[in-house]
Amino acid sequence: LLMLDEPSLGIMPIYVNKILKIVKKLRDEEAMSILIVEQEIKKALKIADRAYVIQNGHIILEGKGEELLNSSLIKESYLGI
Repeated sequence: LLMLDEPSLGIMPIYVNKILKIVKKLRDEEAMSILIVEQEIKKALKIADRAYVIQNGHIILEGKGEELLNSSLIKESYLGI
């Protein structure tokens, strides 16, 4: 189990993408379980098999990363779309 707390915090975007690429590779090639706490929700959901959105200490959404990325609540609340 690899646990990452805000891996993008304070890091240049180009390096964040490299980090997430490595995380995805570990997940896919090494069958590693990975827990990521991340405020950059769009980036996190793109690589997540399963995701939970927590607000005020409560799970408000859960599902597959791609499904949540397309959720109207996520688009309105977190992505400003």
